[in-house]
Parts: sequence; C-alpha cells; structure tokens
Amino acid sequence: MARKRGEKYFDIFVELVQYSCDAAALLYEIMSNFHPEDLEQTMARMHHIEHAGDAGRHRMMESLAREFITPIEREDIMAMADAIDNVTDTIEDVLMRIYMFNFTTLREDAIKMAAIIVKCCEALKEALREFGNFRKSESLRDLVIEINRLEEEGDALFVEATRNLYVGRQDPVEILAWSQTLDYLEKSCDACEEVSAVIESVMLKNS
Repeated sequence: MARKRGEKYFDIFVELVQYSCDAAALLYEIMSNFHPEDLEQTMARMHHIEHAGDAGRHRMMESLAREFITPIEREDIMAMADAIDNVTDTIEDVLMRIYMFNFTTLREDAIKMAAIIVKCCEALKEALREFGNFRKSESLRDLVIEINRLEEEGDALFVEATRNLYVGRQDPVEILAWSQTLDYLEKSCDACEEVSAVIESVMLKNS
C-alpha cells in the first residue's frame, strides 16, 4: 500500500537514526578493539557517517519547505530531525576527544558506556519505526520507557566511572582528558533521551 502524503517523514526519521546507529556501532568497535595508530582513519569513517546524516537532514528540510501538508506539526518534524542529528554529532565528539587527548589505552568503564550508547540507538530505531503509527502503536510507549531506562543506566555508569577516575589519583592532565571524554559519552545517552522526549511530546499533542 502506498504511503499517504507527508508520511515519508516517518521513513526519513528512521533513515536518519540509522546514521546514529552506525556511528554508535563504529565507536564501540573502535573502543572495544582499540588501536591508537588507526584513529585518523577511523575518524574519517566516523565523519563520513556524520556528514551523510547531515546531508539527509538537509534534504528533508528542503522537502519540508516545499510542502504545505505534514503528518505532524512542522516544528515537531524539525525538532525530531535536529534531535537525531545531535545524537550522531555527539557520538562523533566522543571519538574526536579520544583522538585529541591522544589516549593509548582506554578505560573499561568507558567501553561499557559505549555499549550502552549502541543499545540506546538501537532502541531509538525501533521506536522510530513505530512512530508513524504513534496513535495506535502498542509498543511505542514501552520503547520510550526502555530508552529512558538505558539513559539512566548510562548515568549510573558515568557517576561510577567519574568516581573511579578520581579515586585512582591519576595524572591531573589525564583526569581532565578522561573527565571530558566520559562527559561526552554521557551526553550521547542524553541525546538519545532527547529524541524520545520529542516522540512523547508528539504523542501528547495528538492524544
């Protein structure tokens, strides 16, 4: 059955969040099998994903500017696109800090946080697959709750990782570098939760 006019935006949201999933998977791959000498090459791969996501968002905005009828409010479409884009950008920011701070080894708690980001992005993809049917979906709300639960798990890991960083009494420069990197890992989880907040807002407006 053909999609109704305007419903392509729900498909585009899924396409955009796939870039977030790809970025999260790449980050975890890099961190769990870390080779510092390959960072420049892997950063190029990450930037290619981020750039493709930006291009998809721009195409969607151009389409939005030409259309009068949309399935949800235009402001919500823009908010969703921006929120998804922020997920991909923030994941790239993590890798940039690993490169800039010239880490030669990675902390196990940071790798665990990267694994949570992968789960958050996959849950987001499932939620956005259901989003086009948000008025009738029986699973969308549960997926939003799962994203929130994963974000809380990421917060707990962040707190413990930060405490372990200072309890270990490492070099002050290394503490500063890891503090910023852990912060961006936590921000990546927060960014996923922001997407779920847009979903909830749309559901509430149209209930």
